[in-house]
Amino acid sequence: MKKYEKALITGASSGIGFAIAKELLSMNIAVIGIARDFSKTELNDERFEKIECDISNLSAFEQLLENIKKKHEVDILINNAGLAYFAPHEELSCKKIDEIVTVNLTAPMLACKVFLRSLKEKKGLIINISSVTAKSPSPFAAAYGAAKAGISEFSKSIFEEGRKHGLKVTVIHPDIVKSNFYRNAFFSESDDPEAFIECETVAKAVSDIIKVDNYAVISEITI
Repeated sequence: MKKYEKALITGASSGIGFAIAKELLSMNIAVIGIARDFSKTELNDERFEKIECDISNLSAFEQLLENIKKKHEVDILINNAGLAYFAPHEELSCKKIDEIVTVNLTAPMLACKVFLRSLKEKKGLIINISSVTAKSPSPFAAAYGAAKAGISEFSKSIFEEGRKHGLKVTVIHPDIVKSNFYRNAFFSESDDPEAFIECETVAKAVSDIIKVDNYAVISEITI
């Protein structure tokens, strides 16, 4: 198993991203977390650096990423931040469609662009958190499903670009997760524990990916 030392995680203040951050810290991997607001994130660990940034502001996000790259030796990049609006597509405003595409597709592609060369040099790891909506029709989430399908296909292509350098790329497709992700929806996850997965389940999948032997790559996981 390759020894990874520092991870960068977007959307790290709550939900899946926060669960992943805690899992990596338990593996003695330092974490740089990016999110819009960490005021309610109750974890004080000197190995967990919290940086507030709205990644939908692409110019500010790019500048932050460049600054992080100059100061830190990041060998794991986890694009986790996500956003969705659930409604008939004709009811979505242009602003909401733009937000969905920016947060779920453009921002992760930008993060990969900034770190790709250094991650190739370090034989690092990229994990992109997609969604099962990328793999099937998504009524009332057409734009979200399209953006997630985009990041899933993008992951395959950058793996082909970087695999001869030792770069690993994995895309994770979680089903409905019990979190506050559905705050913009007209529905929520069921109370039936068989109807959703926990954030910690996704975090465990991340730890399993990290533990894979150097000669193998898990290119995709559906949970």
